[in-house]
Amino acid sequence: MVAEQLRPHGVTDERVLGAMVSVPREEFLAPRMRRHAYEDRALAIECGQTISQPLVVALMIQAASPQPEDVALEVGTGSGYAAAVLSRLCRKVVSVEREPALAEQASETLRRLGFDNVEVAVGDGSFGWPSDAPYNVILVAAAASGVPPALIDQLADGGRMVIPVAVSAQEPQDLRVYVRRGPDVMYRSLFPVLFVPLRSG
Repeated sequence: MVAEQLRPHGVTDERVLGAMVSVPREEFLAPRMRRHAYEDRALAIECGQTISQPLVVALMIQAASPQPEDVALEVGTGSGYAAAVLSRLCRKVVSVEREPALAEQASETLRRLGFDNVEVAVGDGSFGWPSDAPYNVILVAAAASGVPPALIDQLADGGRMVIPVAVSAQEPQDLRVYVRRGPDVMYRSLFPVLFVPLRSG
């Protein structure tokens, strides 16, 4: 995975590569899907959701530049895989999932594998998770038509948020990294992606 998918396609941060190696991706999939775990594509999980392809996970985390003392928020826990990778690079990860069944399963998997600095919460990710804010890193694993204001509000000074933004129905989503500098929040585009939509409620 590292040699064939990640390094040749722009993942250069050795900490991110080490975290990707250290997390057994197959453990976050149903038994029937595990033989596909290291293929370079998104895979279906329960509740109509997906686990992102390894390259996208690695590039999103690299763009967020997590540091050892950072507190991170993930919106869209899914299987828990990206939260596990992120947890190797941060002090604490709070991951919010709107589907209770997915949240429970991800929490169980993370606990079983010893990722004890990840907290999985059930809720509407578009509102973030205010009780642990502000966050140095925010990763959003679903596409929003606009950046939810609550996520901007919960981004720490110097914080980085990586989020896919649905510009229009006719175009691919634009993966962006937002950076807060005092009262100002600027963004740059990374590359086009295709994520499930961010649903509120």
